[in-house]
Amino acid sequence: MSGAAMLATMARNNAWANARLHEAVRALPEGGFDAPREGFFPSLRATLNHILMCDLYYTDAVEENGRGDAAYRDPVDYAGPAELAAAQAAQDRRLIAFCDGLEEADLAREVPTVRGAGVVPERIDALLMHLFQHQVHHRGQAHNMLSQAGVAPPQLDEFHLRYDRHPSAASFDR
Repeated sequence: MSGAAMLATMARNNAWANARLHEAVRALPEGGFDAPREGFFPSLRATLNHILMCDLYYTDAVEENGRGDAAYRDPVDYAGPAELAAAQAAQDRRLIAFCDGLEEADLAREVPTVRGAGVVPERIDALLMHLFQHQVHHRGQAHNMLSQAGVAPPQLDEFHLRYDRHPSAASFDR
């Protein structure tokens, strides 16, 4: 599999895992989305909004839209799980479309990222790998928070292998 095809597959895996996680969040009792939890962020709401904010930042960077760090300076805070799930799904579709359009030559291309110390050029493949790893990192925290809330967290690693592929993963195939 080429690097571009691998990243397109990872974008689909990412969207599938986000959809599964947001589906589980719907089972939270009233107030459970905002309830204090142990984790890097103090609630599921804060954790899932952070995931989306960083997705917006990195996708803007690889698309070279020039928004820069506006995602950090003016973040959207979705107060309800349904609205946040819809926004995340739209962002995931945007990321899949970008990755589907990648050519091998695009992967090494550097794009500007706006950081506190100024503009730092980064390779597209490195930014995308970081974005996917960032998602995995914080979805793991949200997974734990669901357990704390008494909601069975979904399996999020049943996407790639035939052996244990979740049936819903097929809806994210090319």
